[in-house]
Amino acid sequence: MNEDIRLSPIRLIDQDNQQVGVVETHEAMRMAREAGLDLVEIQADLRPPVCKIMDYGKYRFELSKKERGNRAASKQAEMKEVRLGRSQKIDEHDVEIRVNQARRFLMEGHKVQLVQNFRGREITHKNIAFTRFNKIVTDLGDISKVETPPRQMGRRMSMILAPDKPKIDAIKRKEAKEREAAEASKQQAEAEQQPAESNAEPVEAPATEATES
Repeated sequence: MNEDIRLSPIRLIDQDNQQVGVVETHEAMRMAREAGLDLVEIQADLRPPVCKIMDYGKYRFELSKKERGNRAASKQAEMKEVRLGRSQKIDEHDVEIRVNQARRFLMEGHKVQLVQNFRGREITHKNIAFTRFNKIVTDLGDISKVETPPRQMGRRMSMILAPDKPKIDAIKRKEAKEREAAEASKQQAEAEQQPAESNAEPVEAPATEATES
């Protein structure tokens, strides 16, 4: 950047993204100073190298902002693994718990890899796992879509579900409206109860007879 650019000439792009052409580096530096900006090398591997007149501080801020957004998006889309027990002999209640866990991950925007392990001779009855996976696809079909169908690798069968964003957004909008309606109903009930309480006649305490000493 600026005085650190040693090669000359360079191919210059000005602050308005206009191709200036090939100029001597000292001339490009003069143009950058007159504009109150920096001369930044953006493609050093070309000959001549490509440089641009820009606000380097603003450029670094925008680049950092973009990188944070990319990291957030990457974190948002991370894969979550849900194991359906150590063997096919898993209680249906436990399967339901794991399906609910997968539902939470999907609602948060994560992909989910469901895994079924086989023990002993269970591998000869893998149709049970296929049936279980198909039921899970149906149970989670309101918020997900199959990205990778069930496939077996050794003593392990897996399937990947991806969140179906339009369906999830629709569910979230519906839940938000229901919460708003419940809150409005609660506030209305409290408002109707308040006048009734304020208009209630005070109850007089019963008179007590004085006792002679």
